[in-house]
Amino acid sequence: MDINDLRALATVFTTVAFLAVFFWAYSSKNKSRFEEAANLPFADDEPDRKQHQMGEQE
Repeated sequence: MDINDLRALATVFTTVAFLAVFFWAYSSKNKSRFEEAANLPFADDEPDRKQHQMGEQE
C-alpha cells in the first residue's frame, strides 16, 4: 500500500462523510428541530427583562 492508496481511501472516506452529513441535515425528521433553532435569535426574551427590571427596583 503506497501513499496514493491512502489518498484514494481518504477521498472516499471524506466523500462518504460529506454525503452522510448532507443527508442528515436535509432529512425531513430534523426539519422541525432546525427551524426551531433558526428562530432562536428572534425568540422573545421577556422573562429575562422582567428579572432584570426587578433587580433594578430593589
